[in-house]
Amino acid sequence: MEKQNITIILGGHFEKDVLRMVSEDITREFHYPVIQQAGNFDLSGYYHPGRRQYDANGILKEVSEISTPGSIKTMGLFRVDLFIPILTYIFGQAVLNGNTGIVSLFRMKNELYGLPQNNNLLIERFRKVVIHELGHTFGLIHCQYPNCVMRSSTYVEDIDQKKNFFCKNCQEELNRKRGLEMMIG
Repeated sequence: MEKQNITIILGGHFEKDVLRMVSEDITREFHYPVIQQAGNFDLSGYYHPGRRQYDANGILKEVSEISTPGSIKTMGLFRVDLFIPILTYIFGQAVLNGNTGIVSLFRMKNELYGLPQNNNLLIERFRKVVIHELGHTFGLIHCQYPNCVMRSSTYVEDIDQKKNFFCKNCQEELNRKRGLEMMIG
């Protein structure tokens, strides 16, 4: 049986330290090794000039069509401003109980909100959103616990209040779902 992993597909340049930290977070929370793969995306078809943003649904679909042997989940990482039709912007999106998610660090930058640049805070936010979106792919829904990484985040301040790991209840639910998944897979 082929060893299972989680694949990160890079839809842009990300520093090695950032990718190392994201990979460590994923392995710590989900107990799967992470492989990284460069993505060759042409996002121009997803750009909406009126909004000056990229359609997250289209990008998510494109990422979902990438097949990586042994990968149980795939997470696309981007640097563009994402939207879905019902929201002004999003930090990330995933298919609940699916195999795919995407995250963009664009809206996580302090500079968009008139604050000084802070790369450490940007990376911390990015890491939390990656874990959050992967949580959805494993079937976790939004949590009401204020510090849980699965709490919904409408604003960057919401991300800042969360930890980069699951609360006890979400961790137990993830373990339960992973147990079922391991028995099926």
